[in-house]
Amino acid sequence: MDVTPLVKRGAQIIQSYAGGKFRVSGQVYESPVIVMADQTIIWPVSSFENLKVEDFAPLASRSADVDVVLLGCGASMRFLPPELRAALKAQGLAVDIMDTGAASRTYNVLMAEGRRVAAALLSV
Repeated sequence: MDVTPLVKRGAQIIQSYAGGKFRVSGQVYESPVIVMADQTIIWPVSSFENLKVEDFAPLASRSADVDVVLLGCGASMRFLPPELRAALKAQGLAVDIMDTGAASRTYNVLMAEGRRVAAALLSV
């Protein structure tokens, strides 16, 4: 019996993350990425400590299509500064923060369930 969830054809699946790379639906990315059900884009951010509201512009422009953004902080979970969290919320982005591994796994599960989710992932 196949217990793999049925995933919509063409949907972006995070297959692996390690060594500063991500494999998403067969494509390898050597930088942080933003993954949505219909596309994956390179996310030009340098580090968690340097995140600013402008870095989330690709997600803010699609906030009507995304119910939750999973922010993968790298190897360990950290907290966003309250002012950055408030600014993102003002742009219509609900951000859940976790380490990149947890964010990748959670994204795959929620996306397979048909949820409107995006993952903004910093490298591990």
